[in-house]
Amino acid sequence: MRVIVAHAAKDLRVEEREKPTPGEGQVLVRLAAGGICGSDLHYYNHGGFGPVRLREPMILGHEVSGHVEAVGSGVKGLAAGDLVAVSPSRPCGTCRFCQKGQQNHCEAMRFYGSAMPFPHIQGAFREWLVADAAQCVPAHGLTAGQAAMAEPLSVVLHAAGRAGDLMGRRVLVTGCGPIGLLAVLVARAAGASVVATDIAAFTLDMAKRVGADAALNAAQADALAPYTAHKGTFDVLFECSGVQSALVSAIPALRPGAVIMQLGLGGDMTLPMQAITAKEIELRGSFRFHAEFATAVRLMQSGRIDVVPLITQTLPLDEAVRAFELASDRSQAVKAQIAFS
Repeated sequence: MRVIVAHAAKDLRVEEREKPTPGEGQVLVRLAAGGICGSDLHYYNHGGFGPVRLREPMILGHEVSGHVEAVGSGVKGLAAGDLVAVSPSRPCGTCRFCQKGQQNHCEAMRFYGSAMPFPHIQGAFREWLVADAAQCVPAHGLTAGQAAMAEPLSVVLHAAGRAGDLMGRRVLVTGCGPIGLLAVLVARAAGASVVATDIAAFTLDMAKRVGADAALNAAQADALAPYTAHKGTFDVLFECSGVQSALVSAIPALRPGAVIMQLGLGGDMTLPMQAITAKEIELRGSFRFHAEFATAVRLMQSGRIDVVPLITQTLPLDEAVRAFELASDRSQAVKAQIAFS
């Protein structure tokens, strides 16, 4: 079978591997679609991010869907031909965090396509994938491309859960990449009004298309000035860029007692702690997800969340390098996907 392997920055190869077979409690999935994530792009463009570096060849990918081809012994509720969204989250289930319901902080997490541990956790961009049955959520009624969006949507649902009730809230989203645009969709579905900022015209236009009440160019120094009067406007900030300047410039527009949900992972930041303290702003991190994965599939199946506009390109496996190049171009791509079958 063919797999997509990163050897180093700008060294991406389609290679051959042995087709696997499922064991007890496992499922063999013939991959249909795989979305290129920001972390995949970091490995492709830079060989890693921050202290996390490629130290051996690694199969990329963790946003995937496919059709069940075979099931191992003991598997119930899944049958050959079923379209499934495959969660990349594989917590151990026994460590103290798993036992407390914080599986996203599992001490022995095996998350597809991660160079954090060594040996690296190999990813899911392969024509056939063996997954635990518990990872596979039936995605009847969705396209393979939609089902592959369950992973990034889960990231945002986890953050939204940590932000609290969004009904009637005024939400600011900084950064209109895939996660930021999904934050717009989730906030609107939860009953919030939403203003989004970015520096790319293409993604700002997309933010308005998916429901933002306003989309502002953050490159303009006074973009958020109308929202700073009377100690600020916004109740919640979803910071999705990972850029220090985006977070810092948003603080004057946050009301006292507002919540900052930090999703972007761009590196360490220097923050205006005096202003954060004086406004009694709560800074909350959000990392990965677990139980939200099945919820993401259900929200798409119900039509409450429509991710279709975010899938801007779909290329065949043979054009994997071109797909990664397109995914890196924010003037024309939001979510580029690879068609495996």
